[in-house]
Amino acid sequence: MRIAVLSGKGGTGKTTVAASLTSVGICQYVDCDVEEPNGAIFLKPRLTSSTPVTVAVPAVDLSRCDGCGRCAEACQFHAISVVKGTVLLFPELCHHCGACGIACPRDAVSETGREIGVIEADPDGFFIQGRLHIGEPVTIPVIQALKKRIREDVPVILDCPPGASCAVVASIRDCDYCVLVTEPTPFGLHDLKVAVGLVQQMNIPFGVVVNKAMNGDQRIQDYCMENGITVLMEIPFSREIAEGYARGMLPIQAGGEWRDRFLSLYKAIGGGNVR
Repeated sequence: MRIAVLSGKGGTGKTTVAASLTSVGICQYVDCDVEEPNGAIFLKPRLTSSTPVTVAVPAVDLSRCDGCGRCAEACQFHAISVVKGTVLLFPELCHHCGACGIACPRDAVSETGREIGVIEADPDGFFIQGRLHIGEPVTIPVIQALKKRIREDVPVILDCPPGASCAVVASIRDCDYCVLVTEPTPFGLHDLKVAVGLVQQMNIPFGVVVNKAMNGDQRIQDYCMENGITVLMEIPFSREIAEGYARGMLPIQAGGEWRDRFLSLYKAIGGGNVR
């Protein structure tokens, strides 16, 4: 079973929930937030391998090129330009579609590999994370490479990027269940609605975890009740929890109540064996 943990916005506690679920279950943790992976801060894996992720970008054979400019006309992302018959390449903008090579009438455009990130893993592959190189704008190839390493013999927890962008779509595709983490603020409710619309469009079952829940503020619970959405858990607004998080400690690591509550959540959404 693949369980994706996502949120409509950043800072809601998505990694808190994903890492805590991993801590109670015998499962694989996949950090798909490749621009800023931070699950390792809490789970403390021993990362022993780093595999580069490469993408195909255009290369021009100047002996064949006549500067016609058809490659630039075909590129929708301005990754290739022709100025006074000279081809200029901007590989950081390339989306690896291959249109420039198809459009070239002289077969002057080929493809070459370019590294944009790495996949890091522990020895057994129970913890894997993608890491996009600084300055790279396109995350999808790293996420796709990461998902190729998903195990089939254990449940999988995917810690998704924030928001509801293409990177989130790539992360939750083929997942069996989504946990939407939100907070009781106007922004939290607004972006929760966006995330709900996304998972409904993709026809993935889901439920909501309310983090930083406060007495007297029921805006998230009211929205969920009005729309028939299951509230799976509430995590209170707590200075103790926040201080522990700042030290790299999850609520579950304190044991007692929180271990039992996350264990119940893990079982409720279909997790497998527990630790």
